[in-house]
Amino acid sequence: MVAAALALGPLACVQGWAEQPIRIVMPYAAGGVGGAALRLIAESMRVTLDRPIIIENKVGAGGRLGVQAVKEANADGSILLFTPIAPMAVFEHVYDKLGYDPVSDFAPISQVAEFDLGIAVGPGIPAKTIRELVEWLKANPSQGAYGSPAAGSLPHFIGVLFAQKAALDLRHVPYKGSGPAVPDLIGGHLPMYFSSIEALVETHRAGQVRVLATSGQKRYFALPDVPTFIESGFDIRGSGWFGLYAPAKTPPEIVARLNAAVVGAVQAQEIRDKLLKSGLQPTGTTPEQFARIQKADSELWGPIIKASGFRPE
Repeated sequence: MVAAALALGPLACVQGWAEQPIRIVMPYAAGGVGGAALRLIAESMRVTLDRPIIIENKVGAGGRLGVQAVKEANADGSILLFTPIAPMAVFEHVYDKLGYDPVSDFAPISQVAEFDLGIAVGPGIPAKTIRELVEWLKANPSQGAYGSPAAGSLPHFIGVLFAQKAALDLRHVPYKGSGPAVPDLIGGHLPMYFSSIEALVETHRAGQVRVLATSGQKRYFALPDVPTFIESGFDIRGSGWFGLYAPAKTPPEIVARLNAAVVGAVQAQEIRDKLLKSGLQPTGTTPEQFARIQKADSELWGPIIKASGFRPE
């Protein structure tokens, strides 16, 4: 018992922290690369922290319900939030009444992984480059429809930005995830689709769709043959991410211990390899770095969302 207390250092003063199970809330349905990444991280944390880790998918209100649940939880490190970028850097510009403050209600622990966004066209679209696509769309305005995984999602707003930069009149077709959208793209029912790259990698490699551009500062590691929007002459950039948060006022000693466990997981070669294979770029930041990333992304997307005029129904 003495050895355990010494190992915890300052955490020994946080009564009962080391004995409690940790519940990690993901505000979306199980499945997808985010869920797979969370399972990898949670298992590593279980071993490192020597305590049970329980994953709870708390869905509803487009992800806001799960976020609100963690906001209202005890700030003792026993309930955490694993979320993509949207609830923490996008939704504040979309919803008038969010139900939480992404900055003041949460303590960043670590960004876990990044992913780029991209545009893909189906096999019936002749364009091989973004420039060719723009010319084709101007010649065929009736084909100017693009899909995204959801209204108000980051891919939706990348599509809005693309339409602005290319001076195109495009119509948005929201889907419920990439599952139903990609078959429509392959089957010719949807001309274009904006999504996170991981949802498009395999179909691109198989020649079923063509990814024409990605949104990062440099080419995406999983698709080195595809240029960025910037390379293609369009000032479009922005990446998505997954990260871990605790409720605000969680003791700094607990945040530091959780950060060490998450970073240790992300840096483990086996986990890194699995994340990369799924199309995610492992990161593993400090809490301070993660807070800066969140702030910068909010500042990036705010004007784009405002210019889009999008309001949720």
